[in-house]
This record gives sequence, structure tokens and C-alpha cells, in this order.
Amino acid sequence: MARIELANVQKFFGSVQVLKDVNLTIEDGEFVVMLGQSGCGKTTTLRAIAGLETVSSGTITIDGREVQDLKAGDRDIAFVFQSFSLYPHMTVEENIAFPLRAVSSSRAERESEVKEVARFLGIERLLSRRPSALSGGDMQRVAIGRALVRRPKALLMDEPIGALDAKLREQMRAEIKRLHIARNSTSVYVTHDQVEAMSLADRIVVMHNGVLQQVGAPDEVYLHPANLFVAQFVGSPVMNVADVAVEGAGTDALLRIGRAEGFRVPGGAVAHLNGAATKLGIRPEAVLLTREPGQGGIETETTNVEPLGSHDIVDVRIGGETLRARCESGFARGEGEKVWVSLDPERAHFFDAATGQSMRRAG
Repeated sequence: MARIELANVQKFFGSVQVLKDVNLTIEDGEFVVMLGQSGCGKTTTLRAIAGLETVSSGTITIDGREVQDLKAGDRDIAFVFQSFSLYPHMTVEENIAFPLRAVSSSRAERESEVKEVARFLGIERLLSRRPSALSGGDMQRVAIGRALVRRPKALLMDEPIGALDAKLREQMRAEIKRLHIARNSTSVYVTHDQVEAMSLADRIVVMHNGVLQQVGAPDEVYLHPANLFVAQFVGSPVMNVADVAVEGAGTDALLRIGRAEGFRVPGGAVAHLNGAATKLGIRPEAVLLTREPGQGGIETETTNVEPLGSHDIVDVRIGGETLRARCESGFARGEGEKVWVSLDPERAHFFDAATGQSMRRAG
């Protein structure tokens, strides 16, 4: 296994800078997911670690050895692409064994390693078949097996299940996690799918415009976003965000959205804001709807209902802004129903309106 370090890594394509001072340490045996929109730099970072892209400046270290000037074949890592990239004229056994043939392993060694990897991935019955006879999930297992057969120091995966249907993606997520735990491999995984990131990662690296926005455990990234980009990129439905005016900071304070009468919250929840122009961020599960007036609630009407089976997403208008609430299934039948809205102040986030950075309470 391997510890991977990136220090001040920058990458230019012509005059366009796609990686901007990337500093990241991936610990031995850790599963790190790089999450972001298309074009954010996550795949370029992965390819730079693999040696498939050169870096313009900075250092990449694997197991204490600087590798930024080494060819991909000299870095002892394996790469799994979104496209399965299997040789169609070869059997599954021959595809998996190909990396061992490239380093002139003996036939007995190849057969032993292929059988072990196939048994581990549950594809022993497929060894004599060709890729055209395989399902999408099985082809991806073969691609992963081919990457693992050399026992690399690190396994890099670029959206490896993005081309599969929803059911297969769910199955393969579980397979990849099981594989990581069983082999204790150092794994770096690129995706734009937050469900994959939250379910697979020990730590998530959120990227935007070539810059690392936040690095942390899934719960930390979800519950304590570093800025507005992370807040609205991680989570479904996305976090509600609205300009808010804060009045008072004693025992009670008011959070006023537009012309709304204001949500009453404990003064301690907003005392750190110091009068700065502020945006409120609140996830749908912290927007609380009731059918009866309650303390601190604001009367309004539903504007839309999205029934999702296990729960509903209900939209309401407050002070000219739409807030989305997660409610039990069947809470509201449709638009125009009278409800009262309150917020859970313990789950309210505040962001600097100018910079978008989180304004967290001390401690």
C-alpha cells in the first residue's frame, strides 16, 4: 500500500490553469473520493497521480518517493477507467492476465494470480468468456481484476461505474467498498455523484475550478460545509440559501428573510455574525412544517409537493424566497395548503455574502 502526497501541484493546458496549488495527503489504506462538477480538475488530478498527465509545477510523492517525473509504468499504481477498455479478442482470463504478461511473469504465476483475483471478485465462472458475452457489471469487475492482479501500491478509479444503470451502480458501490476493506488498499476514486462519494469515502475532496474547496469525512462535509459551493453541491435536495437580516443578539434574535416577520432563534446562534452581510443556509430536513401554529413559526402556503415514496419534498414561500422542506410522505397533497414554518437553529448555517465562506461559531 502507499501514502500519496501532492504538494503545490499546478497544471496548465496552454494558458488555462486547471489545477491551482493542490495540496493533498492520502494516507496508506485510505479511500479518498474526489468529488466535483465536470471540468473541475478532479480527473486531471487523478491522471497526474497516475502519470497519465504531467504537472506544470509541484511534487507528487508515492510511498516517500517523488514520482512527478516518472512514467506511469514506473509508479506501481493501477488505473480503472469509466470505459471498460477490455480486449475484445481475449477471454476474461487473458484480459486479467495481460498486465502480468507485460512484465514477463511465468505461466504458473499468471494462472495463480488470475484465479485468486477472479475468486475474490466472484467471476471464476466467466474466465473462458469474451467481453461481448458479459454484462456491464461483469465487465467492470474484469477491469478491476485486471488492475488488481499486479498487487499495485494504489488503485485509482475514474468514474468506474458511471456507465452502468442505477441498480448495477448500487451493487458495484457495495462491491468496491468490500474490495477496499478486504484488501486495505490505498484507493482514489473520482466521481460527480455525491451518493457514491458519501457511501464510499473515508474522506471526500470537493473540487471546484481547480481548487480544493474542502477535505473531510462525509459527515463533516455534509454537516459543516466550508463554503456555499460545498453547501449546495453536497446534499439532495440542495441546501436552501437565502439572504437574511439578523435583528437582535440577546436571549432571542430574529432571522428575517425578505419581508417575512422573522424566525425567532436563540441569540447565541447568531451572535458571531457581527452584523456582516449574511446568507442563511438550511437543509430541507431542518425546515420544519406543521399544520398548527407553533412558537416561532411563520404562516404560509405550500407551493409544490414532490412525493418521493419514503418522504415528500414540500416547497413554501417565505419573504419572496422558496424554502424546501423534507416531510413525511403524505404531509401535503399539493399547492395552496396552509402550513406553519420554523427552522432548527442548531442546523442553520451562515455564510459571508461577499466571500461565500462559512461563518462558524467558535467552539
